[in-house]
Amino acid sequence: MTLILGIDPGSRQTGFGLIDAVGVKTSYVSSGIIRMSKGELPARLKVIFQSISELIEQHQPQVMAIEDIFFARDPRAALRLGQARGAAIVAGVDADLPVSEYSARTVKKAVVGSGSASKEQVQHMVMRLLALPAAPKEDAADALAVAICHAHSLTMHPTLIKSERYSRGRFK
Repeated sequence: MTLILGIDPGSRQTGFGLIDAVGVKTSYVSSGIIRMSKGELPARLKVIFQSISELIEQHQPQVMAIEDIFFARDPRAALRLGQARGAAIVAGVDADLPVSEYSARTVKKAVVGSGSASKEQVQHMVMRLLALPAAPKEDAADALAVAICHAHSLTMHPTLIKSERYSRGRFK
């Protein structure tokens, strides 16, 4: 059994999802959204780091998977997203978790079967794959989809997983 923490990073809202994976079978553990106030970016990054650190401490996942940066029309938005991703990744690395990164297109393809799937399609398939009674909120569904994508990569190509194990500034 592998407990996977999926993260959908954002500078205003960061989604998280936890699933158990046993072979090709996945089951829901928890999900939600970390919401930040409209304050300064450094304070919001601190909230992301602390909240994910608390989730890791509470649930003890074996691995963390996070959505990679996508092309954005607004360079400032891309930079803020990158900083939010960094805060989340540091929380995982600080807990000595292996961190895997997946593009949005890869996540959608793993969960829906199409890299150009809509947010609603992702929500629907996450609900179906995890046998949830209702669709989770958009950011939480995206985080669960990232976790499901990682679970699929473990069963389909365990030797091809794009993850690195970090420990206090060095690769293991």
